[in-house]
Amino acid sequence: MARQGPLHHTIRIAALAWPILVGQLAVIANGVIDTAMTSRFSATDLAALALGASIYISVFVGLNGVLQALAPVIGQLFGAKRFDAIGFEIKQGTWLALFLSCIGCLVLLFPQPLLSLAHASPELTAKATLYLRILALALPATLGFRIYGALNTAIARPKMLMVIQLIALLLKVPLNALFIFGGWGLPAFGGPGCAIATAAIAWLSLLVAWTILRTVPFYRTFGLFGTGFVAPHWNTQRALLKLGIPMGLSYLIEVTAFTFMALFIARLGDTAVAGHQITANFATVLYMLPLSIASAAGTLVAQAIGARNMEAARRIGHAGIGLAAALSTAIGGAVWLARDAIVHAYTPNEIIAGAALPLFLFIAFYQLFDAVQVTTAFVLRAYKVAIVPTLMYALALWGIGLGGGYVLGLNPFGWSPVATRGAAGFWLANSASIALVAAGLLWYLRVIQRTASQSR
Repeated sequence: MARQGPLHHTIRIAALAWPILVGQLAVIANGVIDTAMTSRFSATDLAALALGASIYISVFVGLNGVLQALAPVIGQLFGAKRFDAIGFEIKQGTWLALFLSCIGCLVLLFPQPLLSLAHASPELTAKATLYLRILALALPATLGFRIYGALNTAIARPKMLMVIQLIALLLKVPLNALFIFGGWGLPAFGGPGCAIATAAIAWLSLLVAWTILRTVPFYRTFGLFGTGFVAPHWNTQRALLKLGIPMGLSYLIEVTAFTFMALFIARLGDTAVAGHQITANFATVLYMLPLSIASAAGTLVAQAIGARNMEAARRIGHAGIGLAAALSTAIGGAVWLARDAIVHAYTPNEIIAGAALPLFLFIAFYQLFDAVQVTTAFVLRAYKVAIVPTLMYALALWGIGLGGGYVLGLNPFGWSPVATRGAAGFWLANSASIALVAAGLLWYLRVIQRTASQSR
């Protein structure tokens, strides 16, 4: 087999990444729409949305991360052309999604221990609680849809997934308007209205995905239907959990770094947490570019490993990391130059805008490190490696990022510099922790690739 150069692999990654990116941007745009529309209802509802969304995202991302163990498993099976085994893994993933939904719904129905960390007002806490309890209805459908997403991404067919996500986005604005501001005999729910719209769209998306899997001839190869009832297979469940739990924990650690930032910043008042919410929301939008490249690179690396082509796997991984780093560096500079226009597109409130603008320095700064760490992490997962990266995330993001942010931002010891007090201290510490994670993951990837090449 002829050795393919970096440009060839970069083009393959880009071709797979763009529909993933469009779909992910559509998903994130739901959060942008929620933030923008709720900010026009009331500052209190926006603050409640910030708290509620940070908790829901932590729950969903952690559980979704466990399910993402399906992606490298299916990718390697697809590369090895073991198509019949893919259907079995999907059915086991469905059982796992049901179990995870039970855990997640309990957390969302009883969120008071987490909300109490914010020391928020009773009105804000009540709104955030209602928001989370409504989203408990959406969680099973959302996790079920992620199985469809993991399958399509792992077999390099993400375009239909993208179409469903775009249709869901088109429905979000009118449904949000109806439930946030009221109409057609319905009262104005404010921030919790976003959750009602999300739940309706989640179940509709799952129904469409199930119909596609059931009716499109391509999927018959995998034996998803018509092969009889399959009970949970505990060895398969253990294998998925062995990979999925550290993956889920790494997602959870990364997101809770932002979750607890929001909870702690809420102690500084509604304006501070609203400014942080705008900044964090836009940072999440930017994160979708390297995340899509990471997903595409991880898919192609897993397929190459399944085909036992370790040299191609190594080259694809390096091409993905290089592409993500180059694009994110350019975007970071552009964001810094356009920061004023971006913030005012979110909110017309000058006080909230003033709280958000200084934080955009950190978005521009850490784009490179964020791109490197997420792409490297996905390449490692393609090798079914997740435990050591998870430990790196925990030490850096919780220890340095969150712990350092607490010391700098809230100044509990009375000696942090004035410039780092408030939300800026949390963002500074988080940026430093992401840089450390990027360096550590790059080193560990070299170790794994060397070991894989020697074991051929």
